[in-house]
Amino acid sequence: MKTLLILEGGGLRAIYTAGVLDCFLKNNIKVDAVIGVSAGALFGINYLSKQQGRVIRYTLENANNKDYMGISSWIKTGNIMNKDFCFNKLIYETDPFDFKTFNKSKIEFYVTVTNVETGKAEYKRINDIEEDMEYLRASGSMPIVSKIVKVNGKKYLDGGISDSVPIKWGLKNGYKRIIIVETRPKTYRKKKSKLLPYKILYKDYPRLVKTVKERYNIYNKTKTYIEALEEENRVFVIRPTEYIKIKRIENNKDKIQEMYRLGLKDANERLKELKKYMK
Repeated sequence: MKTLLILEGGGLRAIYTAGVLDCFLKNNIKVDAVIGVSAGALFGINYLSKQQGRVIRYTLENANNKDYMGISSWIKTGNIMNKDFCFNKLIYETDPFDFKTFNKSKIEFYVTVTNVETGKAEYKRINDIEEDMEYLRASGSMPIVSKIVKVNGKKYLDGGISDSVPIKWGLKNGYKRIIIVETRPKTYRKKKSKLLPYKILYKDYPRLVKTVKERYNIYNKTKTYIEALEEENRVFVIRPTEYIKIKRIENNKDKIQEMYRLGLKDANERLKELKKYMK
């Protein structure tokens, strides 16, 4: 029976996921496939490269670096996450990513992206990080504050717009054992988005705007569906047990550390349950 690990995004809320994954690496928790959304994908690659501690290390070191992510990068480049720094300097020089270990991993890795023209989610298998880097970047390109990413003639943005937690994709593809790492507490439900900025900026992409309009409703239904599956022991969910007020783009090191430690704590406390579920 194959095991799928689903990683929700949420900007730097997903530093919680980094804590969970570091716990998994330390305790040799293995799965057959991973699908990441947005920051879940960007942080999730380190699980396959077996680089425990890398995400929290580079996040803290660059929290106040204007070349990393933030308003300064957005003004300069049109992307809240600096393309040159995050997808070049960081992974090759500042805190090198282990491409060799990732590419040798037997774990299948997928990312969720949103097709800007159709407004629908697409799920891309990443076989080689360097060759497929633009799909990763697209998955983490938050709308409004990021440029549209073009890959193989298609236009993409953040996978969280169309499918924040791809549980239905997992079930459709035959995974019977599914672990989900969410980045919001169980009681959280999404509210309607303010559509005017989307209508103005994406006036040429009405299907994308329609998806944004329905996003809150789809997300909330997905959360309810996951909770029902959880009660039936069909999925295993790790989610924040405490509410920590942290922004999607956060430079407060204390909050970043707090969110990461919560991920470690929650995962460690549920290890026995998780191992039982996986058997």
